Amino acid sequence: MKCTTPGTALLGWSRLSRTLGGAGLLLASLAATETPPARRFTAEQIHFGSLVRITVYAGESNQAVHAFQAASARIDDLGRRLSDYNPDSELNTLCRQAGRGPVWVSDDLFRVIEASIAVSRATGGAFDVTTGAVNRLWRRAREEARSPDPEALRTALALSGYEKVVLDAETRTVSLQQPGMQLDLGGIAKGFIADEALAVLRAHGLPRALVAVAGDIAAGDPPPGEDAWRIGVDSPPVIALRNRGVSTSGDRERFLEHQGVRYSHIVSPSSGRGLSDDLTVTVVAESAMSADAWATAVRVLGIARAAPLLRERPEITVATAAGAAPGRPESDAAVQ
Repeated sequence: MKCTTPGTALLGWSRLSRTLGGAGLLLASLAATETPPARRFTAEQIHFGSLVRITVYAGESNQAVHAFQAASARIDDLGRRLSDYNPDSELNTLCRQAGRGPVWVSDDLFRVIEASIAVSRATGGAFDVTTGAVNRLWRRAREEARSPDPEALRTALALSGYEKVVLDAETRTVSLQQPGMQLDLGGIAKGFIADEALAVLRAHGLPRALVAVAGDIAAGDPPPGEDAWRIGVDSPPVIALRNRGVSTSGDRERFLEHQGVRYSHIVSPSSGRGLSDDLTVTVVAESAMSADAWATAVRVLGIARAAPLLRERPEITVATAAGAAPGRPESDAAVQ
């Protein structure tokens, strides 16, 4: 994934650290585009294995640096809370208590799980974060270049089901009703993190900002003199984005080829099988979190089955869809 920011040249952070302070980021600035104070700064950093790219327009470099550092800290904190790869994450701590009753969780984790269940209900389970045990089997299968064991897959699938998650907003507790349940927020967390990083930038007085977390993008106010951010995707080549989110779902980077079949890292919650056709979906929504979840849901449903749901939600649109025949379940359009 690469944001379309023509003309931006990244400079090594070490060249700027003597005057700007901080560490771990790469900065760049462009000449003023509209007025002398309006300069463009870009930072890149790896967080939880994903490339995060932040672009802001600021009057001073120090303001940009401080905002980048604050956004980076927020991203790190959310990664520690929401990752299913980290055994000590708040998410995995919750999952280890599955079947033991309500568990108090942070506001961040509750918000993401609550949003996940809402999309699960809206899509009839096409989006479901409770397939964590199934996803782990497919993750191991990709590493070992083999198909998951059918019996292990059936056992893992029996642990899934968004109906088994009980939320209490008043006490901010989550109850996973079946022992052994494992949540995987990979289909929604990156969008949420992009939204939260954008909120940090706004709080630092930088509303003209864009945050890309892998293929999930949160766009704020547009650059000076522009009506929108221009985001490059496969087809059409550019999406205009302003105070919205965009997400692409597909299997270009993570997939398994076994016995002549290409399986996506995205799993059908109903069958537990990796999706196996060639559909790429890019979704635009009111937030990156919403776009992230709905991109996965549309891919699982296929364009034809998703169309009636989308007609009821004009705030969510499929910006691009390519690869498979309409109606076949599956998708990853790379945001550039």
